[in-house]
Amino acid sequence: MHDKILDTINEAILLFNRDLKLIYINTAGEILFEDSARHLMARTAKDLLGTDSSLNNDLLQCLKSNEGFFDRELTLKLFHQTVTVSFSATPILDNPDNPDNPEVLVELQQLDRHIRISKEEQLIAQEHTSRMLMRGFAHEIKNPLGGLRGAAQLLELELQDDELKEYTQIIIKEADRMKALMDKMLGPNKLPNKVALNIHEALERVRQLVQAEVSDSITIRRDYDPSIPELKADKNQLIQALLNIVRNASQAITDSGEIILRTRIYRQITIAGKLHRLAARIDIIDNGSGIKPELLDQIFYPMITGRSNGTGLGLPISQSIINQYNGIIECSNTAENTVFSIYLPVGNAHD
Repeated sequence: MHDKILDTINEAILLFNRDLKLIYINTAGEILFEDSARHLMARTAKDLLGTDSSLNNDLLQCLKSNEGFFDRELTLKLFHQTVTVSFSATPILDNPDNPDNPEVLVELQQLDRHIRISKEEQLIAQEHTSRMLMRGFAHEIKNPLGGLRGAAQLLELELQDDELKEYTQIIIKEADRMKALMDKMLGPNKLPNKVALNIHEALERVRQLVQAEVSDSITIRRDYDPSIPELKADKNQLIQALLNIVRNASQAITDSGEIILRTRIYRQITIAGKLHRLAARIDIIDNGSGIKPELLDQIFYPMITGRSNGTGLGLPISQSIINQYNGIIECSNTAENTVFSIYLPVGNAHD
């Protein structure tokens, strides 16, 4: 009964024995550490929390003195990420089941979780605004393009000189190219054909396509979580969304480097203001040149690109596709790597 109650709490709850080895962790803790309780059990506090000996000594002192402590803000270097948490420790010395073995209860509340939710809301609003702007812009461009193309075709019928007809052909082809560009800016223009899909099938297709395009000096490594259930999605659309991001990652690597495709299952996660029982997280990580800081908050806007030959349409299209499935794409940039994280709900959301 107690375990069920603790699993509904959003804070990570960890229980350590007198040797500071983990003997219990709730669902929120599994999400924070991106691993299962079975794999985390019996690991030491120092190993799990990735801190220096001072925190370890504080926990030992907590057991010895029977006094808890609270650190309002603590930065923890976990296995795959660095997070900021409020940290509290409470000694449990009156355990009736094991009175001679005191335990310490650790609570971790992720402070930057609220920042992430706020950022998600901003991304959703940004995507909606840019889509409305692009629809209006594309409409204003496509109408005169159609007239321009029609006039060029009529003019071509009146011309007798084949050399002059080459100019009208240029006008027609450029008008067609501009129309194709406008259609691409608008993103998917048909309803998705949703079928039961294993996310790793789409990732493997993308990996094969990109690996065939790049040199052998770029390695694409897989780190998949086989426990992720199937989700309902349009396979071609999902492949396109993933392909845009993985191609960007490969183009950010100049000579040699590595791209990691990592998947994890998340429980009780809020995406775009809605709580989902289960969600898949897909991380696309590269150690390329990174994203300029001034572009980081704008990369999901159309026509924003850090490459001289880029169109700036790939990421907005990917975001638009993922939004169709109530998901979101986030980006983080460090000195070591760039990470695009895709969150896709599995199952129904709860308001």
